[in-house]
This record gives sequence, C-alpha cells and structure tokens, in this order.
Amino acid sequence: MPLAKAELSRLRTLREKKHREAAGLFVIEGEKVVEELLAAGYPLLEIYATPEWLELERGQPLRHSAGATAEPRPRSAAGSPPLPAIEITPDEMARASHYPTPSTVLAVGRINRIALAAGALDHGLTLALDGIQDPGNVGTLLRLADWFALDRVLLSPDCADLFSQKVINASMGSFARVTVHTAPLAEALAGAAAPILGCDLQGDDVHALSPRRDAIVVIGSEGRGLSEAVGKLVTQHVTIPKFGQAESLNAAVAAAIVIDNLKRVMLRK
Repeated sequence: MPLAKAELSRLRTLREKKHREAAGLFVIEGEKVVEELLAAGYPLLEIYATPEWLELERGQPLRHSAGATAEPRPRSAAGSPPLPAIEITPDEMARASHYPTPSTVLAVGRINRIALAAGALDHGLTLALDGIQDPGNVGTLLRLADWFALDRVLLSPDCADLFSQKVINASMGSFARVTVHTAPLAEALAGAAAPILGCDLQGDDVHALSPRRDAIVVIGSEGRGLSEAVGKLVTQHVTIPKFGQAESLNAAVAAAIVIDNLKRVMLRK
C-alpha cells in the first residue's frame, strides 16, 4: 500500500524544531547516519527505506511489495530485536525527504532529553557549550566528547537543537554514545564544585594546566565568546597561545586543544 499523505506530511514537518517538540519525535535521513545510529544501538522507532537500501541491507533482491515490511540486517542494541523497515517507493521517499536529492533511507526516533542530576557536574569531565548556534560545530563537539570519553556534554538552551538533522549528521554517530543535557548554563554552573575553565582570548596558557580529574570546560560562540552570566562563574580562564594573525579559532578546534591538554596532564599525574 502507498504511504498515506498524512504520514508523508508528518515526516516532512519533523524537519522543523517546533514540530519535533510538539510530536516528541525527530527524523534523520541518510544511509551513513542511519547505519551509525543502528550500529550504536540507538532506539529508533521507525525506518522507511527504498528497495535499493533494503537490498543492500539484506544482501539479496527484495520480494516485498511497497508498504510491506522487511527485516534489515540486525544492528540494534544487544538483546533487542532488529527493527523492521517499511518499504516505500523512491517517489514517496522524494516527497518525505528533507533534501533536494533524496536518500534511500530515513528513520524516526523519540526525543529524550536527559535531566541533569544534582551534583553531576562535580565529578568527571564536562564540556559545556554556551550559545553555540552552528549545528555543525555542536555535532563536531559531540564527536570530540566521544573521542576523549568525556562524562557529559551540557548545552545551553540557545545552542543548536540537539535533535536537528545537521547536528546528528555532524556528530558521526557520537550523538548516540554521548550523554547530553540541556539546561540554563549559568544556573547549572552556579552550584558546581568542580573548577570551571572558560576558554577565552585572555587567560592562563592552556599548556600550563594543572592535573585535575574533575573539571567543566566552557566554550562560547565564536562571535561573542562566553556570555556575561557564565563568564562570572568561571574559576580559571584559559587561552591557547597565538603565534600568527588569525583573529580567532573555531569553537570545536579550541575545545579540542583545551581538552587534549587537560587529558594529557591527567595521564601524567
């Protein structure tokens, strides 16, 4: 059976944050990103796929009609059953797609915002993002947190939406592996016992950081840096020495240098 118009409309509207929030759902499209989330065991609710994707997943030609379900190669979390995919036509995918050139697969997941527990920031390493509005940067910072095995990422409410297609794509699967909280940043940091390291153009040389296993690294937007309310809570400003003429560093690059130095001195302790 063809996919109902209402279902196609629902999939299209999920590209907008207000509709995602109203439905409590997000949509993600593309062979690579869907397979990354499946491999990481992310609990997707629905998969819509064309025969091309299903043939590749099953390793054999399909014998299912449009609208039927076909079981893809198991890639879900250990112990859970594989998620069946709903076969749709390329024309239906084109109408549901968020892209000018449609993919062969898209999936729907449930928005699950993890509340920040009291005292959580006191232990381990936290990467806090203060108004990072570029979704590519937010996704890259999630990859960074995944690479360095940080305990959590904290987003201010004015950061790019965690459940947007661009953020999830840029995270390269780290979206499914990193613990992320969204909370008013100044309020969350106000009672933290761990030192708060603010990345700034002025501050202590990042290469001289002392060893610490508990810390909160705060990265501000490239345009305005740390917000005033958050800046007041920083216990140590750190800077990356500049040798050339560039005005600033990309937020994700700056965070990587600071966290790499923090991890390096931790290992030497």
